[in-house]
Amino acid sequence: MAWQLFRLGRWSFRHRWTVTGIWVLLLLVVALGSATLSGKTNDGFELSGIESTQAFDLIRDRDPTAAPEGATARVVFQAPNGESLADPANQQAVADALEALRTSGVVSILDPFAAGTITEDGRTGYASVSYARSAVDLSQADREALEAARDVAEEAGLTATIGGDVLGVEIGGAMAELIGIAIAFVVLALTLGSLVAAGMPLLTALVGVGIGITAIATLSGFVELGTTTPALGTMLGLAVGIDYALFILSRYQAEVRAGRPLEEAAGRAVGTAGSAVVFAGLTVVIALVGLAVCGIGFLTEMGLGAAFTVALAVLIALTLLPALLGFAGTRVTRRRPRAGTEHTSTDAEPNAGEPRTLGRRWVEGLARLRWPALVAGIAAAALAAIPVASLQLALPDDSTKPAGSDVRVAYELIDEHFGAGANGPLLVVIDTRGAPDPAGAVATATERLQTLATRDDSNIVAVIPAVTSDSPQAQQAYLQQLDTVQFATLTVIPHSGPAEQSTKDLVADIRDTLSDLPDHGGARALVTGVTAIGVDISNELTEVFPLYLAVVVGLAFLLLIAVFRSIWVPVKAAVGFLFSVGASLGATVAVFQWGWLNELVGLDATGPVLFLLPILLTGILFGLAMDYEVFLVTRMREAYVHGTPARQAVIDGFTHSARVVAAAALIMVGVFAGFTLTDDIILKTIGFALAIGVLVDAFLVRMLIVPATMFILGRRIWWMPRWMSKIVPTLDVEGEALAKHLAPR
Repeated sequence: MAWQLFRLGRWSFRHRWTVTGIWVLLLLVVALGSATLSGKTNDGFELSGIESTQAFDLIRDRDPTAAPEGATARVVFQAPNGESLADPANQQAVADALEALRTSGVVSILDPFAAGTITEDGRTGYASVSYARSAVDLSQADREALEAARDVAEEAGLTATIGGDVLGVEIGGAMAELIGIAIAFVVLALTLGSLVAAGMPLLTALVGVGIGITAIATLSGFVELGTTTPALGTMLGLAVGIDYALFILSRYQAEVRAGRPLEEAAGRAVGTAGSAVVFAGLTVVIALVGLAVCGIGFLTEMGLGAAFTVALAVLIALTLLPALLGFAGTRVTRRRPRAGTEHTSTDAEPNAGEPRTLGRRWVEGLARLRWPALVAGIAAAALAAIPVASLQLALPDDSTKPAGSDVRVAYELIDEHFGAGANGPLLVVIDTRGAPDPAGAVATATERLQTLATRDDSNIVAVIPAVTSDSPQAQQAYLQQLDTVQFATLTVIPHSGPAEQSTKDLVADIRDTLSDLPDHGGARALVTGVTAIGVDISNELTEVFPLYLAVVVGLAFLLLIAVFRSIWVPVKAAVGFLFSVGASLGATVAVFQWGWLNELVGLDATGPVLFLLPILLTGILFGLAMDYEVFLVTRMREAYVHGTPARQAVIDGFTHSARVVAAAALIMVGVFAGFTLTDDIILKTIGFALAIGVLVDAFLVRMLIVPATMFILGRRIWWMPRWMSKIVPTLDVEGEALAKHLAPR
């Protein structure tokens, strides 16, 4: 494989105009497709087959006029001090404001006076507005009507605030990307010693991200994608694109300084470091594509989108980078080696005679203190993981929106005046099809919920029945509707907020209370709402997580066995990954859930951790952790197979790789950390968790625990059973075959 990659790198160097033209043309084509075919993205998380979404499906199928998954708005009105919304002038102002927001897209409006959503002092109230379409599909007229309603209320002297999912918050990904690029450029310039060289990994990464994201945007014109999908692709594509190019470019500089001709140096760099890039990229792609085994749509699309950008990063690093090196000539290697550090070796290991750098002094110290270093590293990782014991998961709610935003202010006003549960009511759908007495079945369900609400430990503020009026006309209309659509809806208002554990427990209590309803009334009950959806999806993720871990870790384990021809290296890599993911989740809990230093990431509120973070973090971080394992240990393996004793091979390999691995990790941390400054809580959480995970994995695990373990095991680290050695293919990541091909040179 190394020989084939050598030929690819050399060919790309020679045919630089052709290679560059192909990539530029591809970028223009997908950009044109994105401009003409791209569609809208969706902020929601949907999963078919769970009870909460089955309830929405039932409503939609039975009543075509209903829009259970349409956008919702909550318009909070507040009268001046000393006045009441019930005052004739203020009541008329509320009515006029609600009339102003009525458009063809509005399904229903529950004004505060009819719904009873007014405080006892009459000063504050809110109206609930339901739309036929989701928030991303709302027309411009719908959005303008919301602003007009606010203007009408404020002109009358009232304060009006709009909340709900009808208003979105800009992700602000451009600023995050700029921050990551700025950090990367500084690190690259210091590492490579040339501004021209520093610009090349950035350029190739931006080309890869540009092609990947515009291709995903084009796809969104045919398939509805989540908003997080292109953002995650950008985050990972930028990070790994810079890192992969850095590893190849660093090897190219070493080859040139060893006296290789530029063309051969490019081929050797792609043949050696490029081999590590291929297998490092494969582990990331396996981890991301493996998300598809979960069978959860939004996770699958996120994984496939991100895997696509990572695969592009690998291809661009292997082809476009050597083409750009052909254009740059010697300008990427202008920095001369320091006195006494010139490389005189011309064999497959061009960096022989490396001076006693900081990395070398560090690894030699680990060789002497391997047991204390191993114990200290494991203890530090275990300490950082302690907060995981109190991990709570939930869907993000409006309490995590930016302070001062309309959505956040509306949420807080409702929380303050009506209780936290008013922001996340639970909807109980009673399916009466086939019930001998539909009205009786609904009455039985209502009675049971009201009994549940009277318990001393109840978390229910109110149960709103299917019909709220005792008038004969209302009762008759209710029975006619029940006979037509064959379902009824009850609303349960909890005491606690939508993201709190007690609300999740209430979902389970309601389902348990109504579980035998089919035996007593011939109907069935389905519980839905934001909290119920979060509970159901979290349960699904928990169930599929072992399967995902087995598939992804199993495939990556087999790949690493083939790469390193060792049993213990993959075992060590997997165990080290557990330390990294534990520390990352622990830090996330401490900051986002406990509130430790949360101001540093732009948060002023605490809450449960994003419900999909554990499985998403496991997949992405596993792939990235294996990246650093491959880049670091490959050079150790390279030295070992060329005859260096096991202990010295670890020292030499670490010396050659540590500086570049550290730079790559800092770049990746910078890219991920940039996304913690966005207003989107999902990207903020993912960016923070990945930044901490990479920081811990690169510096604590790969540069402390891994070499200490390898010093302890010595030659045994490279052990493989003979029977396995015969059946495992030789991938030649170390470039042995390449060295033989080029020996006459």
